[in-house]
Amino acid sequence: MSAVLFDFSGTLFRAESAESWLRAALAERDVHLPDAELDETVRALEDVGALPGGAGPRRIPDALAEVWAVRDESAELHRAAFTGLSRLVPLPEPGLYDALYERHMSPAAWTPYPDAAEALGTLRDRGIAVGVVSNIGWDLRPVFREHGLDAYVDTYALSYEHGVQKPDPRLFAVACAQLDTDPRRVVMVGDDRRADAGAAALGCRVHFVDALPVAQRPDALLPVLELV
Repeated sequence: MSAVLFDFSGTLFRAESAESWLRAALAERDVHLPDAELDETVRALEDVGALPGGAGPRRIPDALAEVWAVRDESAELHRAAFTGLSRLVPLPEPGLYDALYERHMSPAAWTPYPDAAEALGTLRDRGIAVGVVSNIGWDLRPVFREHGLDAYVDTYALSYEHGVQKPDPRLFAVACAQLDTDPRRVVMVGDDRRADAGAAALGCRVHFVDALPVAQRPDALLPVLELV
């Protein structure tokens, strides 16, 4: 194997909790909610799946179904899909909906898994190229820079920059081309059994991890080192 491709959310990084997300947006807008109301709002936001990188929606409203299906193909669609979900939950101040969306793009909203630096650093030491392939509607490079992992990544293939989203093999092909690597010599590591499996159509080997909370997944990335 000459390269490893990684998914972002749920694979290398984990999004903050819905409570932390909401508290940060409330602080940004200088809005206070009583504890009981805050807890209720957190549960409602979780139920509708409004937090990007968090649990998915229990149900997609008909009015959002079309945009949801292609949400990762552009920045505009991504924002429309997730702010559309958050607007299903009553909030005390209209500006909070955009504040929530802005917050999830902040490096502070993301935590790398404990073994991410070791896994990426070891691959770099072995001369193995690394790419990040993500269904996303915004530039995640600042997250990697803030957490000191950008030096280990050779290329990024982000769905919104190419207008195509996983499992479409074309997004994985972009990363392989950028790395000048034969897909048959590539391992794709991700947590989504449907989206990340799309790499197999190119001949990539696919390895899955579980998108657990950071504290519950200390070393799931390290077995990847045995594959290369």
